[in-house]
Amino acid sequence: MVFQTAALFIRSRGPDAFWRKRRIFKLSAHFTGRKRNCYSIAVRYVHRALAYATQSRKLKKEDMANLWTTRVAAGCEEHGLPYPLFKDGLEKSNILLNRKVLADLAIWEPYSFKALTQIAWTKLREEDDPELNEVQETPPSNVITRGLLDK
Repeated sequence: MVFQTAALFIRSRGPDAFWRKRRIFKLSAHFTGRKRNCYSIAVRYVHRALAYATQSRKLKKEDMANLWTTRVAAGCEEHGLPYPLFKDGLEKSNILLNRKVLADLAIWEPYSFKALTQIAWTKLREEDDPELNEVQETPPSNVITRGLLDK
């Protein structure tokens, strides 16, 4: 064990209660009032804070996944292709990008994302997807695939 000061070294010979309290007080250092200075109150608030931290780690993952989905859906709608069709077209094109990468492309690389939407749209048109007929936008004309050349 490394001691930063002589006072802590002297305390090291004492009971473990000092170190147990010290650990709680370190965790409650950012609290205000008695929940920072009074051990019996600090213990309760520290345990509650640690429980919230555990729950929040899971919620953060869900929030980020929802954010990525929203960003990708907004990028798809900007280019006239609904998100479910976009996802289906990418899968049929064998383009395996996750939501985080697609969201980053939608924000920071709009031309690359537009190219992905055009590829997905062309693949769906090539396979005569019935859901694509409901979309009012005109299909991209600058993407040519082998399937379209045969027709």
